[in-house]
Amino acid sequence: MYSAAVAAASPPRRDFISVTLSPEEAVGAGGYNNSKAWRRRSCWRKWKQLSRLQRSIILFLFAFLAVCGVISYTSMGEPWKSLTNKSLDDQRTEPEIPGLKLANPAVLPAPQKADANLGDNPELSPQKPPKPPHVRRGPSNLQIKPPWRDVRLKTQHDASRVVEEPAQADKEEKTEKSVISWRGAVIEPDQSTEPPSSKIKEPETPSSVESEDQKEPVPINERQMAVIEAFRHAWKGYKDFAWGHDELKPLSKSYSEWFGLGLTLIDALDTMWILGLKEEFEEARKWVADHLVFDKNVDVNLFESTIRILGGLLSTYHLSGDSLFLEKAKDIGNRLMPAFKTPSKIPYSDVNIGRGTAHPPRWTSDSTVAEVTSIQLEFRELSRLTGDEKFQKAVDEVMKHVHTLSGKNDGLVPMFINTNSGQFTHLGVYTLGARADSYYEYLLKQWIQGGKKENELLEDYMRAIEGVKKHLLQRSQPKKLTFVGELAHGHFSAKMDHLVCFLPGTLALGAHNGLTADHMKLAEALIETCYQMYAQVETGLSPEIVHFNLHAQKGHKDVEIKPADRHNLLRPETVESLFYMYRFTGDKKYQDWGWEILQNFNKYTRVPTGGYTSINNVQNPSNPEPRDKMESFFLGETLKYMFLLFSDDIDLINLDKYVFNTEAHPLPIWVPA
Repeated sequence: MYSAAVAAASPPRRDFISVTLSPEEAVGAGGYNNSKAWRRRSCWRKWKQLSRLQRSIILFLFAFLAVCGVISYTSMGEPWKSLTNKSLDDQRTEPEIPGLKLANPAVLPAPQKADANLGDNPELSPQKPPKPPHVRRGPSNLQIKPPWRDVRLKTQHDASRVVEEPAQADKEEKTEKSVISWRGAVIEPDQSTEPPSSKIKEPETPSSVESEDQKEPVPINERQMAVIEAFRHAWKGYKDFAWGHDELKPLSKSYSEWFGLGLTLIDALDTMWILGLKEEFEEARKWVADHLVFDKNVDVNLFESTIRILGGLLSTYHLSGDSLFLEKAKDIGNRLMPAFKTPSKIPYSDVNIGRGTAHPPRWTSDSTVAEVTSIQLEFRELSRLTGDEKFQKAVDEVMKHVHTLSGKNDGLVPMFINTNSGQFTHLGVYTLGARADSYYEYLLKQWIQGGKKENELLEDYMRAIEGVKKHLLQRSQPKKLTFVGELAHGHFSAKMDHLVCFLPGTLALGAHNGLTADHMKLAEALIETCYQMYAQVETGLSPEIVHFNLHAQKGHKDVEIKPADRHNLLRPETVESLFYMYRFTGDKKYQDWGWEILQNFNKYTRVPTGGYTSINNVQNPSNPEPRDKMESFFLGETLKYMFLLFSDDIDLINLDKYVFNTEAHPLPIWVPA
């Protein structure tokens, strides 16, 4: 009790803190004086008091922030650079390679009425339409009319349109043009292609058959009617036995699957439109709308699905104006993009379009050069239509990379390229056949598609043709046929694939677009050789591969065929080149040669119950040994080129306004409205 009372009466305790300053730290002894030297010593003392872990964390954060700053500066630098360059470009007279500028929707031409004299003069000059007072966004107005009389074919599905935007009518015309010279060829690049608007818009529905400038369609002739009959016979087999599947097996009345995406149907869409087959087209369109689904767990080949599916859908969109096909094209285009996720940006060969994964073939990490460099027309056009630059950026990077690679031989490229290192492999082997062919084709066609501005593409193409002349051209015996052989480690082989017969048409297309005239002379010599690959064979059909005799031998023809090479797959390359040669020269012999080929297809490959079949033996007319398979390109390419070859209407896919992809799907050339 006492202690409690004392405690209660005691005053409360107070705590004190004692601070002792050493003499050197006292103010009067040179202590804190807010000087920089004192602050530095104080900060260093505090830093040393931190633990090693704390110091490591702080250093890591500083390093991380520095890296982020560098990345941000890099990513922001390109847009500012492009804005700066844009103002400078307006003052330049020399054309620039478009690069990524074309990734947004470009401006395509309104159709121009063909000169009345062009019908009488097949040697067409590149058309340069005058600049109108406004521009249109979206795909161009097609210069063709379907052969049926009711040219105002209408689908029940409206496509979205975009409002016309006024253009700058008072924009100054450029008075000087850069000249590209290559071994005597003088090219004046088209200066009119303008960079697209950065604003993404829904494409306009092409008014493909209602343009006021269009001429009345040329009547269909008997040979064209024969092509239509052949197509309907092939389509009957496909519809009866393989509807919605990839390829028809006409003998067994069944089908085969490759990707399970209706390849034959999609490949044939624009052919049906051009041939005027309304009923068949509408049936196929309904299948695309109701059943074509890309969200499935299946591996597809990047190259084949691009040229057949993406190319076919884009072409059909331009011809019909139906937005269904553009939506499907965007879907498959996006699903193919994982192929480009490689260390070198050289795409993998295979893509799983359902899982979004990609991989090389099981047996190698290589892709073929032709496959990775023959998808550009399609992806570039997809960027132009959608305004999404990623498609064009991916394929342009491939071309720029290949342009810089060593391992070429006077412009000729090896057949393989590694997806990890980005370097050519299997060096020393050069061919214009399988695995390399369409690389050369797409060099020229990209240059044409982009308005003849991308000079690197033209340089690579011209250099490659010179390489062909120097290393691969020879003449056979006894008829002295000019042919393109192969070179393997310095050794020349007189072997020529039927695939090489694309070359005469490509050379003629280049000559038509202003390249040196000797390209046309070479085209005339090579198309004669390709025709002889048919004419010197017992069935009148070319084998897959021929070997030419370099020395005259009694009783021997120019063409020799080995047993492993004597099959015919209904390929289009010779007919394709015949079409170009007739369109540019007007020489009727090319139509006659094509007519012979069509008759022989009917005689030896036609299946009575519907469809056509590839054959195993072109040297045995009594038993050509049918293979029971109709490739999708027979409808997508061979019969389409046949129909165009027999037409005298230069506006039926005008070659000054459209460029064919390597699967015969026409895409617009980028020129202003």
